[in-house]
Amino acid sequence: MSINLFDLTGKVALVTGAVHGLGMSMAKGLGNAGATIVVNNNSSEALEEAIAEYKACGLKAFGYVFDVTNDKAVEQAIAKIETEVGPIDILVNNAGIIKRTPIVDMEIPDFELVIKVDLVGPFIVSKYVAKNMIKRGGGKIINICSMMSELGRDSVSAYAAAKGGLKMLTRSMATEWAKFNIQTNGIGPGYFATSQTAPIRVDGHPFNEFIISRTPAGRWGDPNDLQGATIFLASKASDFVNGHILYVDGGILATIGKPSNEN
Repeated sequence: MSINLFDLTGKVALVTGAVHGLGMSMAKGLGNAGATIVVNNNSSEALEEAIAEYKACGLKAFGYVFDVTNDKAVEQAIAKIETEVGPIDILVNNAGIIKRTPIVDMEIPDFELVIKVDLVGPFIVSKYVAKNMIKRGGGKIINICSMMSELGRDSVSAYAAAKGGLKMLTRSMATEWAKFNIQTNGIGPGYFATSQTAPIRVDGHPFNEFIISRTPAGRWGDPNDLQGATIFLASKASDFVNGHILYVDGGILATIGKPSNEN
């Protein structure tokens, strides 16, 4: 019984932007739990490479090129996916960008672009996927939030604003759609060992030492650490969980951190 609660066999999962990194790890987790994976990206070349990797892992995967911020493109893509692959049972809004610029130096178009991709994008994709989920009587939506949904940090004002907004958008979606048996939740990743963080994950690097000392678990997250949370929120096991942000951060948000004189 408990094992069946996490079985995603026969489900179709759309994971936006899952061509590398944490998105790909979460998508692989869903695929290993039995789901058919649908991935989108703006670049057809990156998408083809990602689909090849999924298939090399023995997973059933399909790729579609579209921009999550383009209303008409999203509407057409969702209709095409549901016709060619099947009804979307699980949506993971993972696509996102970040621009590290101090507020006083940030150009307005750059700020607006981050908001558009990281906040408006999930709104657009969820809008069209949810319409079909409502007709079918259920579904799972997972918005990829961040610790910046709760905390500020230097030079990431647009990203923090978007992810804070995404937390509240998640709760609004849950409020409106729970009555249709749609569970809308979020995942807030901590600091993970990916190719992007490799240059700073070296002994002696100040940020590496900061993360390890700041994280109660005493390490960077492994991308596979996100798979259990993703499967849980995508499966029957979470059928009465709504509007929750599950932080997978090794305990960072649980503590104020160590004093400088404590080992």
